[in-house]
Amino acid sequence: MSGVKFCSMEGRVALVTGGARGIGRAIVERLASLGANVVIADMLFDLAKQAADEISKDTGSKVIAQSVNVTDGKSASDLIEQILKEFGKIDILVNNAGITRDTLILRMAEADWDAVLSVNLKGVFNCSKAVVRPMMKQHYGRIVNISSVSGQAGQAGQTNYSASKAGVIGFTKALAREVASRQITVNAVAPGYIPTALTNDLPDDLKQSILNATPVGRMGKPEEIAAAVAFLASEEAAYITGQVLGVDGGLAMM
Repeated sequence: MSGVKFCSMEGRVALVTGGARGIGRAIVERLASLGANVVIADMLFDLAKQAADEISKDTGSKVIAQSVNVTDGKSASDLIEQILKEFGKIDILVNNAGITRDTLILRMAEADWDAVLSVNLKGVFNCSKAVVRPMMKQHYGRIVNISSVSGQAGQAGQTNYSASKAGVIGFTKALAREVASRQITVNAVAPGYIPTALTNDLPDDLKQSILNATPVGRMGKPEEIAAAVAFLASEEAAYITGQVLGVDGGLAMM
């Protein structure tokens, strides 16, 4: 084992959805720094391309950008086909793409419910379904789904988001049982409050109340989520599946 880096990703091929910015970009940076070749899949293609070029230059790993609509099953399956043509395999999927449409249920439009569930939950289904077959054939895979503390404890004004992220947890556990015999692990990471473009629009009083309820007394960093994802995607986590790792400063302790 001499000379082998902890959580080394040398030779691995990873796909990170929603990887152009925020937590997704931090995950891409972490995996690439560990030696993985990474595909950033995002609706924001120009931003994804910029991120890919910068991260590839900084890490020396091959990082490329692809456009995808995770709510569309064909778009997801076409993406996996492109990755298989480019790299010959796919080892790691990080289902990170997500949106919010926050408001109290009395004011929530049906379209806002549908949009959040479609991206945050159906997107996980579409991308996972597309990678499972090649992972089963190679008898290896790591799927890491990004859930949320809101999916564990609920959050007022986020019935749609909380439901989608709770659904991700149930999906994670069910899929983990289906594919474990093929040496594919499926786990989830549940971030607490991490300042990103996704959370910037939260009301200041809500941000403060979340901070007050967080035992460590501070907000998290995208890099801390990325470290948890990298561990679950590594060889060191081969005996861990169907689990939810909270990275939330103790916010959802039960």
